[in-house]
Amino acid sequence: MGRFSSFRSYQIVLLFAAALAVVAFYYFGSEKQNFSSTTKRIKETQVSHNTNRDDADLSIDIRSGRPESRTGDGEELEGKPSRFHALMMFTKVNKSLNLQQKFRVTMRSVAKHGRFLEDEVLVLHYVSDAGSQELGKKMLPELLLGATFQYEVVFHDVGALTEKLFPIIEAMQKHFSAGSGTYYSDAIFFLSVAMHRIMPTELKRIVQLDLDLKFRSNIRDLFQEFNRFPAEAVIGIAHEMQPVYRHTFWQYRKENPKSHVGDPPPDGLPGFNSGVMLLNLDAMRHSTLYNQLLEPERMAHLAEKYHFRGHLGDQDFFTMIGMEHRELFYPLSCGWNRQLCTWWREHGYGDVFQLYYRCDGPVHIYHGNCNTPIPND
Repeated sequence: MGRFSSFRSYQIVLLFAAALAVVAFYYFGSEKQNFSSTTKRIKETQVSHNTNRDDADLSIDIRSGRPESRTGDGEELEGKPSRFHALMMFTKVNKSLNLQQKFRVTMRSVAKHGRFLEDEVLVLHYVSDAGSQELGKKMLPELLLGATFQYEVVFHDVGALTEKLFPIIEAMQKHFSAGSGTYYSDAIFFLSVAMHRIMPTELKRIVQLDLDLKFRSNIRDLFQEFNRFPAEAVIGIAHEMQPVYRHTFWQYRKENPKSHVGDPPPDGLPGFNSGVMLLNLDAMRHSTLYNQLLEPERMAHLAEKYHFRGHLGDQDFFTMIGMEHRELFYPLSCGWNRQLCTWWREHGYGDVFQLYYRCDGPVHIYHGNCNTPIPND
């Protein structure tokens, strides 16, 4: 009995100590947080974690709704978060380890540096074939694992978009595609040119990105550049950082020696690089001039005037019309598309190369064009 009584006393002491510990935790927890607030914070973190990763929407179609402009940055559906739209070409990735590695670098850098407000969502659009779409669905949850922001994923069928695009840009392919004639499969390389005609009208702005990028800044800051567009501008795009168009416009430059076409910045017209583009779809829809320039007759006239024959798709088109209509373009600083390719330095233009390649100021995005390695952080 004596041992039993002692055992009961020992239990009572333990229970009393445990009760005191709970009370102390509840009322005097670290950083002045009680048990309820700590539990709530953990639950909120778990909800955010699941929203960012496991619950990402992997549908084929764009959300329906009526987004309204919000401070010129994202688009807001009534009663829903503000959305920032970014699009990438994601075809044949399942067949290329090189493309897969580039995609990993791009998306991990977006996740690492991306910062959005609580009521904002980054909507990631991928134009993809079936095999690449399947691969993308497997890769993205891992690549965006560290994202602190909400995101959604939308895959667009490349065949469906090509079918919509081809009648619109068939005529321009002979001026801006490699080889002779026109190619149905090449139509997708002109996606940005006619994006305003194939995307739903409720989608007002979108950023189009190449697959070989590495972000060093918050992708949200890139969307802020829309706010700096001049009144008539419809597209934000950086200058080409090699003498590509000095070469392409050689005949026109020979016939017009006083022209600045193909000359380096700041006073020249070096052309554009389409690795990073801000497409104000609403402005593109409402610009009479821009839509007139899409007409076959106008394109043919400009191509003849400049003796232009390119092979880089939308980039060539924007460069050519930009020679006459600079007002349609907002020049992004070179830091938002810091191109790394140096091919033309060793192919006849070493004496002037640095005039094009120089980029002062901070680098926000590295662009590893022509398979150029991207520096480590």
